[in-house]
Amino acid sequence: PLWDGNEVWLVTFGGALFAAFPEAYATIFSGFYLAFMVVLFALIFRAVAIEFRSKLAAAWWRRVWDFNFFASSLVATFVFGVSVGAAMDGVPLNQRGIYMGSTLDQLHPYALLVGAMTVAMFAMHGSIFLYLKTEGELQQRLHAWMWRTFGAFLVLYLAVTMATLVYIPRTTRTFVDHPVAWVLVLLNILAIANIPRAIYLSRPGYAFISSSATIMALVALFGMALFPNLVSSSPESANSLTVYNAASSDSTLWLMTIIAGMGMPFVLTYTAVVYWTFRGKVKLGPHSY
Repeated sequence: PLWDGNEVWLVTFGGALFAAFPEAYATIFSGFYLAFMVVLFALIFRAVAIEFRSKLAAAWWRRVWDFNFFASSLVATFVFGVSVGAAMDGVPLNQRGIYMGSTLDQLHPYALLVGAMTVAMFAMHGSIFLYLKTEGELQQRLHAWMWRTFGAFLVLYLAVTMATLVYIPRTTRTFVDHPVAWVLVLLNILAIANIPRAIYLSRPGYAFISSSATIMALVALFGMALFPNLVSSSPESANSLTVYNAASSDSTLWLMTIIAGMGMPFVLTYTAVVYWTFRGKVKLGPHSY
């Protein structure tokens, strides 16, 4: 469930986007086609690295697949973050909502900065989780990595925040129109502030909860900053695809709501059962990393 389960949610996201907002689906998956392909192949190579690492006991063999696993994880995370940054800044769309740019249009400094922050954030989250799941010498090594990755995340988070306020001021529109949204900003700040506190007090469980809350808050803030846009158009904001002009019919949306309401409890239940089954510390063995 730890390395393969999240890919199911990516497939679910694509299917739900296609059914609920078909025009946005067409624009996103065509405009960001190369980025999605890179992420897809990176995820495939991650799975291959995990499987092939234990096929030979030779040290060089394991180092090769360790590097492949690291590189694939880094590429998938960075490209995902760059895509988020490009979506936040806006992409060139024509009056029909068709993407008119190239891949190079998505590789601007702001998008690259968001990509770097995403890598640091996931590295922090992963190091905290590994500290929570391990023991002994490996856990002590991870203690230093938690501080390093948190420091990198904090610096890049502040840089992305300032860059967003300076270069994309329209992202504050939702917070001006709906002041209650500032509650989420406050909760995000508190979650980030609690991470070093929990690490210092040797409470990895609280640090992991705070890190998870930080990621969820940033995802929510991203959605609120874009709202009502699904795909922001730049420089012609009138060409943006919104939750209103890109949505399916009312009957389709109602049907999806009913299906999701019936299916999600089962998905959440078996996910909780799987994580409960794999609870506790990980015991190192011959095939461990």
